Amino acid sequence: MPDLRAFPITKRWPAAHPERLQLYSAPTPNGVKVSIMLEETGLPYEAHAIDLGANETWTPEFLSLNPNGKIPAIIDPDGPGGAPLGLFESGAILLYLAEKTGRLLPQHPARRWETIQWVFFQMAAIGPMFGQVGYFHKFAGREIADKRPLERYVHESRRLLGVLETRLEGRAWIMGEDYTIADISMLGWVRNLIGFYGAGDLVGFDGLKHVPAWLERGLARPAVQRGLEIPRRS
Repeated sequence: MPDLRAFPITKRWPAAHPERLQLYSAPTPNGVKVSIMLEETGLPYEAHAIDLGANETWTPEFLSLNPNGKIPAIIDPDGPGGAPLGLFESGAILLYLAEKTGRLLPQHPARRWETIQWVFFQMAAIGPMFGQVGYFHKFAGREIADKRPLERYVHESRRLLGVLETRLEGRAWIMGEDYTIADISMLGWVRNLIGFYGAGDLVGFDGLKHVPAWLERGLARPAVQRGLEIPRRS
């Protein structure tokens, strides 16, 4: 039985199944990337719900695993060489799980790096921009009288959706016929932008053709549907 006592986070969120991969997350766009990936690969895991409203990501136990104070984070009891491994940052976790399982990341070197570049595109562009649109359109940013920040993020989000629209022309998925971690990294963000954030009209989503079709295909996957609700909200 793996010994996870070296990880202080397990004191606050004990592992009922320490032999399984431990997921510390919430069903946000960043969080669901990893739960979708775990559902797609079939790796056994145990999900621990982190209460963002109660600021649990800023507790000493959570920060001991993720010093950035954001979800998600994982502990793999069967890491490289059989030793437990803790990881934070969703993109790094996607790459790790793809390597571990040999799934959802092309083996051909050129296609592999092409896939990784689209994961980085999500992390460096889509995630931050869509998140800012959500803040200024749905959350506390709405109280700010100066609407220039919202306009800036809306315009940039439209541009980024245009990049995706161009990429998806003639393709079922970001990498063509292969569904990969690139798709997994973006599905939750696009879904939230038009759903939870209610910004579809702002960013001209209905004027797109290929992105909505891609999103519909992605959301139809059973593993995606399951992953979007993991961990379940309390």
